[in-house]
Amino acid sequence: METTTAPNTPLRRKANLKTLGRDDLERFVRDLDQPAYRGRQIFKWIYGKGATSFDEMTDLPKDFRTRLEDCAHVGRLEPTQVRISDDGTSKALFTLPSGRKFETVLIPDIGRDGTPNRLTVCVSSQVGCAMGCTFCATGLMGFQENLSPGDIYDQAWYMDEHARERYGRGISNVVYMGMGEPLLNYDSVLSSLRLLTDADGLDLSPRRITVSTVGLARRIKKLADDDPGVNLAVSLHAPTDEKRSAIMPVNRNTATDLGALRESIAYYHAKTGRRVTYEYCLFHRRNDTAEDARRLADITTWAPSKVNLIMYNPVGDLPFERTPDKRLNAFVKELVHRDVTVTVRRSRGQDIDAACGQLAVTSS
Repeated sequence: METTTAPNTPLRRKANLKTLGRDDLERFVRDLDQPAYRGRQIFKWIYGKGATSFDEMTDLPKDFRTRLEDCAHVGRLEPTQVRISDDGTSKALFTLPSGRKFETVLIPDIGRDGTPNRLTVCVSSQVGCAMGCTFCATGLMGFQENLSPGDIYDQAWYMDEHARERYGRGISNVVYMGMGEPLLNYDSVLSSLRLLTDADGLDLSPRRITVSTVGLARRIKKLADDDPGVNLAVSLHAPTDEKRSAIMPVNRNTATDLGALRESIAYYHAKTGRRVTYEYCLFHRRNDTAEDARRLADITTWAPSKVNLIMYNPVGDLPFERTPDKRLNAFVKELVHRDVTVTVRRSRGQDIDAACGQLAVTSS
């Protein structure tokens, strides 16, 4: 395991252009009596070339660059610490101007020939999380702060550079499965999706981006209406209201229980035509019986879907245990028997607390 540290430099108190998208930048420059295309030029410099100073923006008039220096800056988050797992997973710790911290993970999928098949960035959308899932380290932090579109973009940008240094190629996928509930920071998440997929930004395919939610039904419908073209994953983790409510407080509300979720999933598929992924973390003797598998199979009939089974990663003194392989295999067999498309996601980065459910700021 490798660890590197770097100082964190506070930003100046000026308008941070990294919080603005293409349309906002056009409005910003028009307010400075400049034509809209200047905003598009700035967009390319910030999001496509990683510029952090106006002096780098050489196609802007010098007097305009001077004026920008007086009223704005280009924020860019750099990690204050990067840890690398024995399995190659990287975890970066970022510090916001507020002093609050959050984490981002790069997960390499290495082929037999030693080259990466996929390089996936797991980005955070909030500092902490308000959902309070009883098995999740991030939930123990509580909600602290929403991240801006630029904050989310910078996570992917940094990990893209990190991937190029370590693997000789950039990132291929982004999953919104880090800290926070993405759909509770909806506007920033939607804006960040536009930045990530913009041809003048990282130019990622929407099909290689997944937004994960605990199942906020109304927000799922809104995501379907706005349809940024990305994939949807639902953190399910239990196949009945009784079992799900015991470990996920979000399910205790009729607006977000399994009945509401079913309606929203049907709506999402009808609007987008895309299948849904159910994330299901297995807990020993809690949600891993044959009956649980049969009920989960029933849920997959709500709309075309697949199931990702997640092996539980230990979090402090929480009273949860990983399902033994024998019960896992029986669970998978029951799903396959019922024609469910299922994969098992093994733990990555567990030695640096970078695995699923383990993200929580412990560094000072």
